[in-house]
Amino acid sequence: VQLVESGGGLVQPGGSLRLSCVVSGFGLPYAVIGWFRQVPGKEREGVACISRNGGATNYADSVKGRFTILKDNAKNTVYLQMNMLESEDTAVYSCAADITHFPTECIMRPSYTYWGQGTQVTVSS
Repeated sequence: VQLVESGGGLVQPGGSLRLSCVVSGFGLPYAVIGWFRQVPGKEREGVACISRNGGATNYADSVKGRFTILKDNAKNTVYLQMNMLESEDTAVYSCAADITHFPTECIMRPSYTYWGQGTQVTVSS
């Protein structure tokens, strides 16, 4: 199982980025996926999650209305569309996955089995 993130970078406040997480080893229809972020000295924070059937999503209060989690089962890829970025969004963003039997399960805790290596997002003028 492998998760590979991409799409991070430097963006000005108010700008947008789209992160991608390509999953290999199992199909997205069998998995719950989460996006997390971490800054040095702080705990990992759950940003968004999407359920196995895609029908349930959840977001951290700090990103609601600005971030959207999406998935493309045909490409086995999950996206995190980030709009109206703020300096406080600066962090290393990682995706995580778990196989689940529950179609609407959406997990915001960092209890996932499989993790990507992370991609840096820096919001600065």
